[in-house]
Amino acid sequence: MSSNTRPNIVFIHAESMDGRKMGCMGHPAMKNATPNMDRLANEGTMFSNAYTNCPVCNPSRASMWSGKYPNYYDCWNNHEGLRDHIPTFQNTFESAGYQMAAIGPIDYAYGKHSIRDRVGSWTRSAYIQRPINKSPLPQVVDSKTVHQRDQERTDEAISWLHDAVKQETPFMLYLTTGLVHPAFVSDPKHMAMIDDSQIDIPPGLKPLDDSDHPADAYMRITKSCKYPFPENLVREIRHIYFAMIAELDELVGQVLRALDELGLKDNTYVIFSSDHGEMAGEQNQILKRSMYEPSSHVALIARGPGVQKGATVETPVSLIDLYPTFLDMAGISYADFAGQNHYPDTLDGESLLPQLTGKAERQRDWAFCEYHGDRCCTGTFLLRRGDWKYIKNMGYDSQLFNLAQDPWETTNLASENTDVANELDRILTDNFDCEGIDNRAKQYDRENFTRWRTEQKADGTYEEMMSTIYSGFSRLNIEDMIPWTQEDEAIIENWLAS
Repeated sequence: MSSNTRPNIVFIHAESMDGRKMGCMGHPAMKNATPNMDRLANEGTMFSNAYTNCPVCNPSRASMWSGKYPNYYDCWNNHEGLRDHIPTFQNTFESAGYQMAAIGPIDYAYGKHSIRDRVGSWTRSAYIQRPINKSPLPQVVDSKTVHQRDQERTDEAISWLHDAVKQETPFMLYLTTGLVHPAFVSDPKHMAMIDDSQIDIPPGLKPLDDSDHPADAYMRITKSCKYPFPENLVREIRHIYFAMIAELDELVGQVLRALDELGLKDNTYVIFSSDHGEMAGEQNQILKRSMYEPSSHVALIARGPGVQKGATVETPVSLIDLYPTFLDMAGISYADFAGQNHYPDTLDGESLLPQLTGKAERQRDWAFCEYHGDRCCTGTFLLRRGDWKYIKNMGYDSQLFNLAQDPWETTNLASENTDVANELDRILTDNFDCEGIDNRAKQYDRENFTRWRTEQKADGTYEEMMSTIYSGFSRLNIEDMIPWTQEDEAIIENWLAS
């Protein structure tokens, strides 16, 4: 064992995990499915109202790694991640003398996602009512074929820990998984760990109608979720999704056992979180990109030296708070880096260590999230404070939900509770230039789409590409292909001229 006395940090970061779907969060179907996440909560502190900074992969991770909200570096969509020169907490920790490893799909860099994600994002404000994606049916398969890459990544992380402990320097390990991102696929072993009698079926499995919020309607159409899901399909989706979380929990347990065996538990912080959630049938949707709870609410649990055991913090927090928390854990001062070598002058988050140790209340009593990408027709901003969640849809009506009374978010109270809505809007707009951010993002959309469209027209591929993108793009059958029509192009022309 190393003679180093500075603490180590192990950060396990899952993909697409709704932070409410754990035994320790009281979900009845998961009471026997997440023993290792529950162990972390018992041995540490859980943040029961933690949120992503952006409900899609790349901007969420870019924001978390850089310590700045997505709009700071123009991380508008899955294509627009961090450029090479932008420092992250990895640079900070390596400069402070830490060994650092990042294992798994990092997914925060610029230019790594598909043309579908780009064009779908650039044309979102045109409100083209056609699908952008199609998803395969859920399935249960032989266990030997499920999520093997994540097991290999976990094995690599444990092997790295064995090597790192031999050194005389502290370490930080970042392990990220592909679990529990769809497709919805699991195996009989993990399916059996879920109490299927306790699988909750969300309300709202219905076709679109005139009462649907335009932003929700657009999202359902572009996700190919226009028609009501059969209840048996939603039950199957949720059963398999929960089983995938149980499989993820086993990987978390392997890392915890390795730390125990290496004698590292007492001097190592362990943090478990996720980049965003998964709708899994709620609001008659799948995937993410929504400000509703299953998409925006993430897991966040930490244990380590001085951390309260079995504690729960209900004050809203977000992934933006992790960078300053890591620095606090390691005793690293951001002031030593601020304003130098492309480091911003300040970080946007607030360290969670005072709440983890029980030494102080949080200064900020709200959490913020933003989204400007595909399958959402406008810029959306979320503010969570107390029991209330406020969603500001630029150019459309705002939404207000009381999550204590309405956890399924079925009733928009914005017009009924105007005082609450106005107060949350004031906090939001006092801290963020929502109109300016939205204008910048939409200007970026127009400029990039216009450039791409001109190039595609010159190559004679424009109509074919738009037809493919707005037929679902991937997993298409011949009969799924919908021609790009003059009516479709007229929508584009009117949008560009507006």
